[in-house]
Amino acid sequence: MQKRTVQRGRPAGSTTFDAELAQAFGVAVRALRTERGIAQETLANLAGIERSHMGKIERGEHSPTLAIIFKIAGALECSTAALMAEAENRLSASET
Repeated sequence: MQKRTVQRGRPAGSTTFDAELAQAFGVAVRALRTERGIAQETLANLAGIERSHMGKIERGEHSPTLAIIFKIAGALECSTAALMAEAENRLSASET
C-alpha cells in the first residue's frame, strides 16, 4: 500500500477569509492602538510584524493567524480575550 503525502495548507479553491470579521478585528485593533496612543509602526514593531501587514490587518484586508493575534494582544498589553471581545462588539455593532 502506497503512503499518501500530506500537503500543508488549505485545499485548492477553499477560503477561510471572512471580510466582515476581518474588518471588525481591524477596527478593534486600531481603536485599542489609538486609545493607547501607539503609532501603527510602533505596534507592528512591538508585535514583530511588518508595518504594511499591520496596516492590512487594521483595514480588514488580511485575517491574522492565531499567532499574530497573540502578538498583537501582547503588544497592546491586553489579553487576547479582551482583543477578541472588542472585535466581537464591533462585529455586533455592524450587524445592527
